[in-house]
Amino acid sequence: MVKIQVEYQGDLHCEAIHEPSGALLQTDAPIDNQGRGESFSPTDLVATALGSCMLTIMGIAARTQNVDITGATATVGKEMTATAPRRIERLTVQIHVPGAVSAENREKLERAARSCPVHKSLHPDIGIPIEFTWG
Repeated sequence: MVKIQVEYQGDLHCEAIHEPSGALLQTDAPIDNQGRGESFSPTDLVATALGSCMLTIMGIAARTQNVDITGATATVGKEMTATAPRRIERLTVQIHVPGAVSAENREKLERAARSCPVHKSLHPDIGIPIEFTWG
C-alpha cells in the first residue's frame, strides 16, 4: 500500500507528500470555486492521473512490443457540471504518438490506454471520449 500524507495549509491550499519518494505536490481550489487557481485543483489531478496513467500503460505495452513511443502526449480537457452537485462531467482525452507504429501495434496500444487503472476506476457517468493521432 502506498501512503500519501495530505495537510491543509489554509486558504484552500493543500500540500501532499508521497511517502515512498518524498515527492511534494500542492493543490489550490480553482478560481471558479473560491480559490486562486495557483496550482492544480483536486479535480485537475484526476484529469492528470488519467492522462499520465494512459501513457504509462501504453508505455508498458509498447515496451513488450519493442515499440518506442517516446514523446507521446496526452491532452486532457476537464469539464465540470454546471449544476450541483459539483463534479467532473467529462474528461476529453487526445493522445498523440509520434513516429511510425504499425496498425496492429496501434490497436494494442489503444486497447492498453483504455484499460488503464484510472480509466477503469472512474464513475461510468463521466464521459471519457478518447481520440488517438499517430505519426
